Amino acid sequence: MTVQAIDQRRTPSRVEITDDLDLLLAVIPPRLRVAVERLGDLPALLEVVLDFGRQPEARFPSRVATLSPDAITGDDIDYMIGRVGTFTTDNRAGIERTLHRISAIRNRLGEIVGLTCRVGRAVYGTVDIVRDVIESGKSILLVGRPGVGKTTLLREAARVLADDLGKRVVIVDTSNEIAGDGDIPHPGIGRARRMQVPSPERQHNVMIEAVENHMPEVIVIDEIGTAAEALAARTIAERGVQLIATAHGTTLDNLIANPTLCDLVGGIHAVTLSDDEARRRRTQKTVLERKAPPTFDVVIEIHDQDRLAVHAGVAEVVDAHLRNRPIQPELRTRRPDGGVDVEHPVPAAVTPTPLPAAHARHPVRIFPYAVSAERLDRAIRDLGVNAAVCTHPRSADVVLTLRALAKKRPKKLRELMVDHAQVHAINGDSPGKIVEFLRDLFELPRINREQEGALREAEEAIAAVISGRQAATLSPQHPYIRRLQHQLIEAYGLHSESTGRGPDRRIVIRPRS
Repeated sequence: MTVQAIDQRRTPSRVEITDDLDLLLAVIPPRLRVAVERLGDLPALLEVVLDFGRQPEARFPSRVATLSPDAITGDDIDYMIGRVGTFTTDNRAGIERTLHRISAIRNRLGEIVGLTCRVGRAVYGTVDIVRDVIESGKSILLVGRPGVGKTTLLREAARVLADDLGKRVVIVDTSNEIAGDGDIPHPGIGRARRMQVPSPERQHNVMIEAVENHMPEVIVIDEIGTAAEALAARTIAERGVQLIATAHGTTLDNLIANPTLCDLVGGIHAVTLSDDEARRRRTQKTVLERKAPPTFDVVIEIHDQDRLAVHAGVAEVVDAHLRNRPIQPELRTRRPDGGVDVEHPVPAAVTPTPLPAAHARHPVRIFPYAVSAERLDRAIRDLGVNAAVCTHPRSADVVLTLRALAKKRPKKLRELMVDHAQVHAINGDSPGKIVEFLRDLFELPRINREQEGALREAEEAIAAVISGRQAATLSPQHPYIRRLQHQLIEAYGLHSESTGRGPDRRIVIRPRS
């Protein structure tokens, strides 16, 4: 690693914290409020927990303090309920213009029997460690363990972009995590505008509404966690709007291995290579490739408030990960004086692999005549073959047309057949027919329905194991199909083993220990 100081032109800033703790203590029953104030170390207080029939607790990063030997009563809970905002469908309420959050636990009848009063703090100065990245205009995804400061950094980024850069910033605020409770947002977001989300399942709808109705230059989102939200994020990014968001996961590797969220970094799928391409890459014929351009240009892993890892160029990082050649991130550390040190990874020496003569030429240029160019381009990307759609017939290597049209031999097609040695005709321009043409052209082995079904079963089982369930057992398969399944499972960071004998031999998927 090489270390340098970042952005010496700016005066290093110190982190400042405001918590409005007095407003939270004001809604707690008086006898418990006095007990909390007597504890001391209030700047480190995380939350106060009140459960019916149990002793109340105050929780700190490294300890839990009992506030009273007397158990919480229904009157204590009713006292708090009457002094906070309305509990929404996600069982959360807040205090007007603060970041404090009160979460409810209900019994089977829907009555509140427990409250978690989480202290919300506005932290100023945390964004300086990655301010240059945020001001670059690139879409940024923040990941990290719960409580590490993702939402705090998100709030600071919105304020800096709105106030210092004068950009039109819209915050999609699910459960009022970013801008606090009430109709007037917390001053911590500056001049950024806030759209409240009535319930978590509607977050993706509000994301689309924000970009369609309010012409933002930047959209800020907390906790992308579903496939619908991931799709909405891609839709927003394709419209040229800068996205800054957080997602479930602690590292970029977690996102790649998450079947629901991997689309945020381009997604992955299995591709069968030609013999020559497999030899050039020195890999097996079936490999994993990135499916599409990433939604986010940069992924920032937050290790703690003063240390982050920045993955710039997510497309290249994901491609390298899938080829088992990981690219180390840039590490940033905030010094005690407020300055920032940046550790740049030293690139490893790489010996280039000479290209075989058969692949030293340009990609095969295919001109589609009465065939969908969009479907052809998608099939080329899905198969990963060395080809490109050509928009002018004179520069094409291959002309692809329909068989019915080829039989009629119109004048234009006859001219193309004279100019080009290779003219291929297919029965229709459906995606399946185009894929068959490319497989024949590049001599790729065909993946039949049985193999496709086996890989789909493996992907569903992988998703179940990652989500926290027990080991998953797949259906019996032939050795070649099991090998494809093993490769897919390994790419998601899981463990797989074959069990059984003969026609009953199958794969068991287990999480890594």
